[in-house]
Amino acid sequence: MMRKAAFAVPLVLVAALFPGAPAAAHGGAYTPGAPGVGDPYYPLDGNGGYDVGRYDLDLRYTPATDVLAGSATIRARATQNLSAFNLDLHGLTVRSITVDGRPAAWSRAGDELTVTPRRGIRKHRPFTTVVRYDGVPQVYDDPALGPGGVFHTDDGMVIIGQPDVAAAWFPANDHPTDKARFTIAITAPAGLEVVSNGDLVARRRAGSGWTRWTWRAAEPMATYLAMATVGEYDLDSYTRGGIRYVDAVDPDLDAATRAVVDASFARQPEIVRFLESYAGAYPFRSSGGIVDDTEAFGYALETQARPIYDYRFFTDAQSGDSVVVHELAHQWYGDSLAVQQWDDIWLNEGFATYMEWLWAEREGIQTTQERFDTSYTSLPASFWTVRPGNPGPTNIFDYAVYERGAMTLHQLRRAVGDRVFFRILHGWAQSREGDNVSTAEFIAYAERRSGRELSPLFDAWLYTPSRPALPAAAAATASTRAAAPALRR
Repeated sequence: MMRKAAFAVPLVLVAALFPGAPAAAHGGAYTPGAPGVGDPYYPLDGNGGYDVGRYDLDLRYTPATDVLAGSATIRARATQNLSAFNLDLHGLTVRSITVDGRPAAWSRAGDELTVTPRRGIRKHRPFTTVVRYDGVPQVYDDPALGPGGVFHTDDGMVIIGQPDVAAAWFPANDHPTDKARFTIAITAPAGLEVVSNGDLVARRRAGSGWTRWTWRAAEPMATYLAMATVGEYDLDSYTRGGIRYVDAVDPDLDAATRAVVDASFARQPEIVRFLESYAGAYPFRSSGGIVDDTEAFGYALETQARPIYDYRFFTDAQSGDSVVVHELAHQWYGDSLAVQQWDDIWLNEGFATYMEWLWAEREGIQTTQERFDTSYTSLPASFWTVRPGNPGPTNIFDYAVYERGAMTLHQLRRAVGDRVFFRILHGWAQSREGDNVSTAEFIAYAERRSGRELSPLFDAWLYTPSRPALPAAAAATASTRAAAPALRR
């Protein structure tokens, strides 16, 4: 996967391009925003100097040529006196940029798009950037992380990826720490469906042979969770428990796979209620899922309020239900509570995996202790060399991040007891709703709620590159099946 090169327009160049740009005023010099947020794994992802409040995307997709064209309106607020700022954009061609309605200069280096407005932007001031662009979107293809981006299907496209995907289809401040609201309007050939995050707020004819679909996500989300699909889908929408579900399923799936998809999707309201019993009220107003018959990406992703699933997960009821539990669990642990930086990824995957364990226990398949014991005794030595609390940038999706992350939570449960443990799960999700979170913050929260020193436990299970020893009591006993606590917000 191509990483971005740092780039910033020098102040001398700013002055040459726009002589009216102020060099200093209102509490300090105007300087370029940083070309990255400094994430320890991907330091040039995201950008500094501003905070995005909303993206309004107005795009047209032409399946025959795979061209995506249109505009992104980015409403942001400066966090410093800005002479220039960066956006992340991968491969697409920029045609024009305005800042607050005035033409702006721009330049590119790798995936860095540097924008130089006509005048400096004062700290705390809101500003609006409009980027017009087009091109055939590219896919990030990193052997360690898997592919991500805009995947072209037989009749349209599917947008999915992690950690990098947003910049493949719109200019963005592409890091989870800058959540924003989205309105996503896509015009596509009539007869195709367009599905995105949130609620469908408009669908209208847009000239001969075209339809414009507008989706709006009311709650802020990380940029990698924004998605869109275009193609032939069977759409089903319904409301359960105050949540609006929208499902999109490819009609070309074979009959056996389609039956499993339909059965697992029919359980979504039940699964949400199950998850609410552990994590509290569902954090969004909509839900649902998307299954396409493409084999282009090979994974499922928790795209906010509407996960996308590879159809090959739905081989049988147990597998189908389990992946739906995992991705819906991420709506709390991963979407509402987004990582502060990518080395915190176990807070997403370990929690969602443990919810799968709890679901399997509820279904009478296997207790959480049985699952833990099987993994502890059967996984090879190589598994234990990956530290889920700091797996490294090429291992953020290693199996150990998922399984050993869940094992860490199980050991926390054994250490503090069921009552305290389930209050930690619930309180963590509810007290930090909509926030960015870190491993250090979770450890501190667990210690406050339990009244215990837990650093040795987390050091052993998250940061030791070998199999931790079990406490004598834990090795000698097995837990009984635990009912979900009666906790609601």
